Order: sequence, then C-alpha cells, then structure tokens
Amino acid sequence: MKFGKKWRIVSAAVIGVIALGFIFWPKPKAGDEPDEVEVTDSAEVERLVLEYGIPVDRYKVDYGIVERNQNLSSILSNHGLTSRNIHDLNEKAKDVFDVRKIRDGQAYAVFKTKDSIPQTMFFVYEETPKSYVVFDLRGDYRVYRGENPVEWKQKEIRGRVESSLWLAMEKCDASPLLALVLSNIYGWSIDFFSLQKEDEFRVVYEQECVDGKELDNFHVLAASFRHSDSTYYAIPFTQDGEELYYGVTGNSLEGAFLKAPLDFYRITSRFSNSRFHPVLRRYRAHHGVDYAAPKGTPVYAIGNGKVIAKAYQPNGAGNYLKIRHNSVYVTTYMHLSRFAKGIKVGSAVKQKEVIGYVGSTGLSTGPHLDFRVFENGKPINPLLIKSQPKKPVKPELMPQFVSLRDSLVRRLEAMADSVAG
Repeated sequence: MKFGKKWRIVSAAVIGVIALGFIFWPKPKAGDEPDEVEVTDSAEVERLVLEYGIPVDRYKVDYGIVERNQNLSSILSNHGLTSRNIHDLNEKAKDVFDVRKIRDGQAYAVFKTKDSIPQTMFFVYEETPKSYVVFDLRGDYRVYRGENPVEWKQKEIRGRVESSLWLAMEKCDASPLLALVLSNIYGWSIDFFSLQKEDEFRVVYEQECVDGKELDNFHVLAASFRHSDSTYYAIPFTQDGEELYYGVTGNSLEGAFLKAPLDFYRITSRFSNSRFHPVLRRYRAHHGVDYAAPKGTPVYAIGNGKVIAKAYQPNGAGNYLKIRHNSVYVTTYMHLSRFAKGIKVGSAVKQKEVIGYVGSTGLSTGPHLDFRVFENGKPINPLLIKSQPKKPVKPELMPQFVSLRDSLVRRLEAMADSVAG
C-alpha cells in the first residue's frame, strides 16, 4: 500500500517536470531547420582540405602531365575507365569543354577511392593556371568548370641596365616579361633597342598569383625610366572609363598611327590566315592588307620611325621597305614601283613622309600596296591598329591627376637602393 502511494507521488513529480520542460524549453524560430550533427571526439576530426573544390583527404590523388599524343581517352583508360564510360563522359562534356583541346604539357589530377580496389571518382584538367575542368565520374557523370582563387601581390623594383632590360629584370629577381610590359608602355617615348648602360628604371607593380605561384600577368602602378639624361614617368590614370599611362604633364604616352599609308585607295584583300593567291593559285596566309591604287600613288610612313630594310624580292614582295617605329611596332610596305629619293637603311622618317610609290613589282597581278604591321614580331591586322592619338588628361580632371602624380613620383623617388637586384 505504502509502495503504491509512493509510486503515485514519484510518477506525478516526473510528469510535472516533463510538463515544465515543454513549457519552458526554447522553441525553434520560424525558418530554422534542424542540422544533422555527428558528435565526434575532436582528436578524430580531420581538417578538410579542398583542391579544385574536392575534399582531397578523402581520396588518393594521382597527379600527372599530359604527354605528347595523349588525349582524354588514353589518360582515363589508364585509370580503369572503359570505352563506354569515356564515351558517356564525352557526351556530358559537349556543352562545357571540347575534349579535343586537351594539350600536352598541361597538368591533371585523378581522384580515386582509398579502397583495396580503387575506383576513379574525378578527373581534373588544368586548362590554365587559373581555370580547370572537373569531370565528375560519380553517378550519371557531370562536367563543370572551376577557377582557382587569384591574388595580386604588390612589388617594387629598381635596377640599372648593363646589357639589356631583359637581363636587368632577371638581376632584380623579377620576371623578364615585365620588360615587355614596360616596352609597351614606353614604346612611343623610348627606343628600347638603343638603351645605354646605366639607364635606370623604377617600377611599382602588381603581379597575379595562384596558390602562391607567380603568373606572368602584371599591372604597373607607377614607373620611371631614366634614359639619355631624361627621366620618363608613367602614371596610370582613368578617364572616360579607360586607363592609360600619362607623363608628368598629363599627355598620353601612346603615340598615333595614320589610318592608312596612302590617301586614295581601295581595299582589295584583307588580313587572313587563308586567302586564295591570284598568282600561285592556292590558299595561303595573307597577313596584311592590299590597297589597290594607281601606279605612282605616294606611300606614306604611318608613323615616325627608322628604315631597317630596303630591298627587292623578285618572287615575292618586289621593292619593299621595313620601318621600325618603336620597340613594339614594325611596318612593311611591299610591291613599290620605286623608293622615295634619299630613303635608305638607317633613314629616320616622319609620320606621313613619302617613302615610296605604289607599283606591281614582285609577285603581283596589278598595282597595289601590300601593307603589313608586326607587333612584338607577330603579324597583326593593320585595320585594327590604334590609329588615333590618345587625348591628354581633361582640364577638369587635372587636379585629381596632379594629386595622384605627385604621390606616385614621391614613392618612386623614395625607393631605397636595397630594392634593386
């Protein structure tokens, strides 16, 4: 009897505690969803390491380089995939990546399970140092692109030219390709083919990096170049939505080209990688523009420069001239009937100076000028070259430009000798 009474009292107490618990227990807020949490001893928790967005700790990863004549099929077949698997994967990739564009020398990674008989789960192809393509081999297969995180590191260098700007960059522990960036910026102000010993440069720049690896992508924040007792500054400034480099007076460092090397003409053939040649009767590259004009029409130099070649080629260009305008651009004028008086190798020419006359010498079917432009040694479409001079800083923006210019010039002048390589 006593036991039954005692049990009723205990039961009532337990029920009362449970009721109070329901009353005072914190209620979930609207929109909250319960998370599934696995309670694990902290010593057993592995640090999650992601590579290409994949938890690398869960897989065995084989890294490789695409070899010559290798393709997706030959690589994946070496990692256990059947021809059917590879065919299905190709179908999934069609709208994302053309698998025929896998190139030798590029890196890849294969993610496999850690089982006794490992299965391939992912294939990742590094398209560029910044971008990659993931082939997800789980389930129904999936192909998608990804990008590695990029950061820009700011650097400063100061150096002197001893033999070439390229070697001077190496001495400063900087990429020699930065020399090409400077030559493009200063191409209209400094002849980089006539640099002198003790010419000095100072550069503040950013360099693009991926996973700590430095890429050959640069953005110059400020530069100065002392050459032939003059110092040339390059100050980046944005107006009308375009960033250009300006000198201390606010004039653009970019020069100008004439829109065309002659006044009266008709374009008969444009820049092409495959043009039917009217004399040879076959297709071949034509890396220039043909201007049809009467024989004897004056031909102009499209910009200031120096004649670096004057010759005759019977089975090709006929009478032709080459002019170097700066360290970036070279122009060629072909099939001339004759050269202008006084023109020779080494001659300095001015923009719109007559250098020759339209003709039909060499391999030609009629009077015309075959005009070509080379940028850093590579042919480019002459019709796309920047022909108009860039405008100086607008008067209303000069106070803003002067403030930026003064701060950057002070920074360049304050560079310590220790910065130099």
